[in-house]
Amino acid sequence: MLKYKTINILFLVILVLLLGYERVDIPFITVGFLLFAYLVIQAYGSAVLSSQFFLPVRSRGDEHSNSVAITFDDGPIPGQTEKILDILKVHEVSAAFFCIGSRVAAHPGLAKRIHEAGHVLGNHSYWHGMLFDLQTANNIGRELGDTDEVILRTIGVKPNFFRPPYGVTNPMVAKAVKKGGYKTIGWTIRSLDTFIKDSTVLMKRVTKSLKAGDVILFHDNGNTTLEILPALLDHVSKLGLKIVRLDELLNEKAYG
Repeated sequence: MLKYKTINILFLVILVLLLGYERVDIPFITVGFLLFAYLVIQAYGSAVLSSQFFLPVRSRGDEHSNSVAITFDDGPIPGQTEKILDILKVHEVSAAFFCIGSRVAAHPGLAKRIHEAGHVLGNHSYWHGMLFDLQTANNIGRELGDTDEVILRTIGVKPNFFRPPYGVTNPMVAKAVKKGGYKTIGWTIRSLDTFIKDSTVLMKRVTKSLKAGDVILFHDNGNTTLEILPALLDHVSKLGLKIVRLDELLNEKAYG
């Protein structure tokens, strides 16, 4: 599997070797191709969380576990999160909610309800800004720490799990995550429920390759998710799979 440091060393070695041939004119197109290839690999590593290009990521559980986990990002959102919690309660299912710190601060009662219902709360940054990953490592770390603080103040425990906004990582994010001691959490099934408005299409996308060990990514504000969630939970049961909490599936501690 490609890693950030390995790729940097590899391209540096290639560059040194090329520059070492003093009597050979290196075609501009060759240099351009190498630079393009380097940038493509970096972009892929940043955008594909499961590649673990910059940092270790837990994206799936044991395929022999006979279990899957369901996760929700971007909450808590009044009027939406409660509906999800009600559905999960009826089906006696536990999930993980990766919460935005500012929303926990604005709606502590709702965050507390998530916790008291037996679900996991994870860190999903404080603001979830579009430029989150372009900050310095110190500023990213500060955001994660602020989210930890508000979650600790609200439910009495500090989250170990972190999911990067948009699933994007880079060296600054990796440095902040390492310093904070977080477990970075990915997914195996990205529902795209904030974009897909057809419940039939969403259900097919989530279930077409569902198998033991999968981690499903939904969002609190995915209206189509509310439409398919009861049917999905029934479908998982009919497949002979169990839905367990994320920490159980991954065999990791959810809180510090």
